[in-house]
Formats: sequence, structure tokens, C-alpha cells
Amino acid sequence: MPPHWNPNTDLCNGCHAVHNLHVRLVFVTKYRRGVLDDAMLARCEEIMRDVCKGFEAELKQFNGENDRVHLLVHYPPRVRLSKLVNSLKGVSSRHLRQEFTGRVNHSIMPGRFWSGSYLARSWGGAPLAVAQQYIKNQPRPV
Repeated sequence: MPPHWNPNTDLCNGCHAVHNLHVRLVFVTKYRRGVLDDAMLARCEEIMRDVCKGFEAELKQFNGENDRVHLLVHYPPRVRLSKLVNSLKGVSSRHLRQEFTGRVNHSIMPGRFWSGSYLARSWGGAPLAVAQQYIKNQPRPV
């Protein structure tokens, strides 16, 4: 007799996979320039939520400091994480440079807005509430 299986509501069912993938991402501004303020972070969160939707992913938690952003993203297994990261950084950089030109211009930050590197850390084991609380508690600039 097969064991009784209790469906886990945290799991997502696809055609060929059952998954529950979360990644913690950290993007740092180029040269760690402290250009991000609360208004820029709020707009950055909107942009990144839209990008995630385009990948059928979900931005579960977002916060930032004056030189970095922290994200917790739930994504399907068909998404290449490097593609998602490139889109998040590229789209947000383009919009933030256009919308906040007085604060971020080429004389202050020539070239890229974000550093070429990033942190991507899988999240497993500990409850997601721990990751969400960690990101939520990052000191946000005023």
C-alpha cells in the first residue's frame, strides 16, 4: 500500500516538476556609491516586481540600503537565474537613470548603475519567514 501523501501548499506543480525554489539576491551599486534613497528604492521595487512577473516569478521581499538592494525571489525551474538577474539589473538601471537623472548621472556614476557582480544564495531549510524578516530588517535610508 503506498504511503498517504499530504499535499504541501508551499510546492508549485508544473507539467514536469514539483518545485519550491527561492533565491536571495543582493545587487550593489557600482563603486558602492550611496545613491539610493527611499524614493529610488520604492521605484526600484516596482520595476523589479514587474520584471519578475515577466519571468512568472514572484518578488516575495524587497528592501535596500543606500548602496545595495536585497531581494527574495520565488521562481519556476525553467527560469535561468542568470537571465533573471540580468533583466532585473538592466531594466532597473535603465529606468532609475532615466527617472532620477539629477541624483544619478554619468558624471557621478559613469557606465553601469549596478556592479557587475551579485550575490545569489539559495534558500532552503530555515522557514522563509526568517529570510523575509532578515531582508525587511535591513537599514533603509531616509
